[in-house]
Amino acid sequence: METVVQKSLRSQLLYRQERLKDTMRQVPNAAHLVNLLQEVETALERIDDGTYGICHQCNEPIEPGYLRSYPLVTVCLSHLSGDQQRAVERDLELASKIQGKLLPVPHLHLDGWEFAYRYEPLGPVSGDYCDVVKNNDGKDSVYFFLGDVSGKGVAASLLMTQLHAIFHSLIAADLPLQQLVERANRVFAESTLTTHFATLVCGKAGSDGVVEICNAGHCPPLIVHDGVITRVGTTGFPLGLIDNSRYEVRTVQLHNNDLLLLYTDGLTEVRNSSEEEYGEERLASVVRNSGHQPPKQLIDTCLNDFTAFRNGTDRLDDLTIMVMKRIK
Repeated sequence: METVVQKSLRSQLLYRQERLKDTMRQVPNAAHLVNLLQEVETALERIDDGTYGICHQCNEPIEPGYLRSYPLVTVCLSHLSGDQQRAVERDLELASKIQGKLLPVPHLHLDGWEFAYRYEPLGPVSGDYCDVVKNNDGKDSVYFFLGDVSGKGVAASLLMTQLHAIFHSLIAADLPLQQLVERANRVFAESTLTTHFATLVCGKAGSDGVVEICNAGHCPPLIVHDGVITRVGTTGFPLGLIDNSRYEVRTVQLHNNDLLLLYTDGLTEVRNSSEEEYGEERLASVVRNSGHQPPKQLIDTCLNDFTAFRNGTDRLDDLTIMVMKRIK
């Protein structure tokens, strides 16, 4: 049976096929176009006979993220030639640089808030989404985002870039937070495969300390006030699951030195050599005891504890943590 991913790739390949044929009518006898068209048509044949996505060398499935990025490949990453591997490495290096340009300044002060974050991809690129955007309509407020796209690698990083573009375009419309998230969900759902989704915390912080928060199926943010931890639970489905999904917004008042900590599950779901999970409770305990620290230092404290807990075990996911502190 043809999978959802293969149906999407078939559409892409058919589109490429038509574009190539149109181009070849204008530029006849172009050998490279003839060869490329043949590759596209061969890929379509492999979808029809059920061999698409299977490595010709080892007969094992080709890595899904690699296949989505390069739909014409016929071998898995481990069987690429030296030149092919170097070409992929160059592409990944460029993708990493582009993704890095989309990240906010690591440490900044805006409208009575101090922000800091740490962004640690598992590989060259990440599916985590992290952003801080000043509201430029004259209002003293700041939007903040932290999310996690399903999957890993290049495919997830492309969707992360898509989320970034969607929210930046919608922020200009100055929508209420609820409508902002609902429209972003609709656009994301209509433009991605049904197998993809993104958990996300989206918020708007005012200079008066009022914070609006929407949690689309993401890890619960931690609010710290006088050493007391409050969690902000889910207020709606992850983005991309249901195109007409509704979202609730919760409003909290933060006072001087109160803080809000956001994170992805690459932090809390890691396991040590004894198969114990780091977990939200351990993170909350660290934050409770160290919440008086400046945001950057608090992040260092959390990650030091995280590293000590792992005790050498490998990370299996991207990791992002953000702290915003009321300083007014």
